[in-house]
Amino acid sequence: MTVTQASPGTTRDALAGLIPVSIITGFLGSGKTTLVNRLLKRPEMNRVAVIVNELGEIGIDNELVQVSSEQMMLLNNGCLCCVLRGDLQETLRDLFIKRRNGEIIDFDRVVIETTGLADPAPVMQTLLTDALLLDQYRLDCVVTLVDSVNAPGQLKQFTEPVKQVALADRLVITKSDLIGEKQLAALEQRLKEINPRAPAKVALNGEIDPAFLVDVGLRRTNARLEEVERWLGTDEGHGDGHSHAHRHDEAVQTFVLRFEKPMSWTVFTQCMDVLTALRGPDLLRVKGLVSVEGKSGPMVVQGVQHLFHPPLELAAWPSPDHGTRLVFITRDISRQTVADLFAAIGAMTAGKAA
Repeated sequence: MTVTQASPGTTRDALAGLIPVSIITGFLGSGKTTLVNRLLKRPEMNRVAVIVNELGEIGIDNELVQVSSEQMMLLNNGCLCCVLRGDLQETLRDLFIKRRNGEIIDFDRVVIETTGLADPAPVMQTLLTDALLLDQYRLDCVVTLVDSVNAPGQLKQFTEPVKQVALADRLVITKSDLIGEKQLAALEQRLKEINPRAPAKVALNGEIDPAFLVDVGLRRTNARLEEVERWLGTDEGHGDGHSHAHRHDEAVQTFVLRFEKPMSWTVFTQCMDVLTALRGPDLLRVKGLVSVEGKSGPMVVQGVQHLFHPPLELAAWPSPDHGTRLVFITRDISRQTVADLFAAIGAMTAGKAA
């Protein structure tokens, strides 16, 4: 992993104008296509480009108005449906070029619908690290759909749905009308055990307020406190810095590390380099604000496994709390292990400086 510091002296907001991308994932039969269809019918979602994988069932049920190319289809509500046949990078670049040249609609959001067996991590990594895409798109959120009828068994039997839940910024529970209140409550508790920082809502027949699913990520470098907390998931009850309760057999953990004093950028990057080198596949997701020595605002960092987004510096701290806050979602890596690593590298670096 390479974490490089944002280039100094730039005045343009590095986030302004970037097209937000939402990843819709979930295990087989969880209702992803139904949800996307419902969202596309909402008037506030009429300038969306939807990317669907050709391996999945293309169930966009809007009447096609025009075929722009072999892979792009204009829908009657003004949205664009794009079939993913090659690399995601290629598809996103092609979409942007055609949009810039006026060949397709001037879409203001991209929705990527993954297949039911897909690991969302590679899609996230593409958006976080591809140099050509970083100037055009930003990862807004990962939305994971959970089939309330089959999820309890799937979460026990398969690793894919557990990872899909763990990586989510938002959880949408489907088919709740087919189970009882006790079963629904048990499922909600199970989801909190895997990912306590992702808000969950029930969708009836695929219907859900789009506001729950969009504008989750940071949109500007002068973000307000509520925007930062929405992105970090540090709402009330999640800011204690400790690991959250998990089942005794649960490998996935979510925890927060806090550091009140500013740290050197060298310490942070060395810690993350060691973690990703030794345990990259198990470092499912990291995001947070880092208080760096000599910086007036925090550095925004986020990564998936061994790959990290180039860090961004916020214009100012969004609140009086100027401490470092790092949210970790890991597999078989404890909070104490990561805390000890930061302490050891911090002490080693301080020793060299002395």
